[in-house]
Amino acid sequence: MIDTAIVLPYILACLLFSLVPGPSVSVVVANSLAGGTRAGLLTILGTEISMLSMVFIVALGLDAVMTFVSGAFEIIKLAGAAYLVWIGWRMFTARGHLELEPGRRKSELRYIWQGALVNWSNPKTLLFLSAFLPQFVNLSRPAFGQIMVLGLIVMAVATLTDAVYALAAGRARHVLTAARVRMVSRISGVLLMAGGVWLALQKKA
Repeated sequence: MIDTAIVLPYILACLLFSLVPGPSVSVVVANSLAGGTRAGLLTILGTEISMLSMVFIVALGLDAVMTFVSGAFEIIKLAGAAYLVWIGWRMFTARGHLELEPGRRKSELRYIWQGALVNWSNPKTLLFLSAFLPQFVNLSRPAFGQIMVLGLIVMAVATLTDAVYALAAGRARHVLTAARVRMVSRISGVLLMAGGVWLALQKKA
């Protein structure tokens, strides 16, 4: 369905795209530190579900859909930025533990929902996919199937790279001493708040 000659360069490009930390990586790391590797992997599931919806929008290529999403970008972006800052503040002010919700664990569904929301809150992800994926499409063949395959590849690469972050952060929480837990919580909180501010300041391309 896609030209085999472009597969390797495309995967390398996807790898470079996925390795660059962004708001999604920040929340994956923060959740992994707070709730363990499983929490990070569930967060990744949420980000990938949202990315699949973005790939589907790009594959459809409907101007009406893209116009609607573009018009909603500012609201989605600001809501997501505020959410990141709120999570970061909760972690920054936590007292001696990494759990975001004192006294109770977050539900698995909430980790998934959180990952999806944060990823959708970054409009540049959709803009990047809409500009990036068509570059590898053979115009002599139907575009929808090619874009979906290309999208699944970039999702697979992103899942692997994000999983590395989740595993590393999940393992790190088990070797932390009590004296360092608060410091890690504060650092994670600062990273999330910085990611929220960065997201809010981004201009639509």
